[in-house]
Amino acid sequence: MPPDPSTAPLLTVRGLSVRRAGRNVLECVDLEIHPGEIVTLIGPNGAGKTTLVRAALGLIKADQGAVTRAPGAVGYVPQKLHLDSTLPLTVARFLCIAAGCSRAAAAAALVEAGLAHVKNTAFQKLSGGESRRVLLAAALLRKPRLLALDEPSAGMDVSAQRDLWELLARVRERRGCGILLVSHDLHMVMAATDRVVCLNRHVCCTGHPESVSRHPRYFELFHGAPGSVAVYTHRHDHHHDLAGRVRR
Repeated sequence: MPPDPSTAPLLTVRGLSVRRAGRNVLECVDLEIHPGEIVTLIGPNGAGKTTLVRAALGLIKADQGAVTRAPGAVGYVPQKLHLDSTLPLTVARFLCIAAGCSRAAAAAALVEAGLAHVKNTAFQKLSGGESRRVLLAAALLRKPRLLALDEPSAGMDVSAQRDLWELLARVRERRGCGILLVSHDLHMVMAATDRVVCLNRHVCCTGHPESVSRHPRYFELFHGAPGSVAVYTHRHDHHHDLAGRVRR
């Protein structure tokens, strides 16, 4: 009997290794992403997180291993996009060019990304957080089954980070796509992802966020010796602004 396409992996990585400048950037990495699943790669700087995403998407060549992607579009949001500051390009026009879509489709994507108000703003005048949301809108216009984002919340304040994670949760619910993230925001990751892959050139540990947060290798990478830092799950029914005031 053929596998059920609704549950079969969207991405399967087996034994992936990448060498650059005579050293191993990745060593025998295995990874799977399923429909409707949010998986986050965490690890120290230089751990190979971006390299893994780019190799898994076929943007760079691996030296060893195999990558299988299910049929369907892939959306990719890189860390940064550099545009000529003298190029007169509104956000709506950028989306039409990047995604090959109509202005109506671009406007709808901006609404989904929570950025309807920047439609006629010059792309170069956006904040870092706004520009990454526009790149997310461009990726969503591809109607992806698999969505990959590299450090999408870098440089955002806590409130903006939370809003982004809530947006990604809504995208997953509405579209049923699998989402692969690279992130350094450990507290947000532990609260908002389905599965964590702790990477340091190889997979150190993987699983549900709460189980990974208690794994000795996680402690070694982020906290020092096991037992030196207490990890707990904290849930509450309100938010704080940057001054510490309660926002319900």
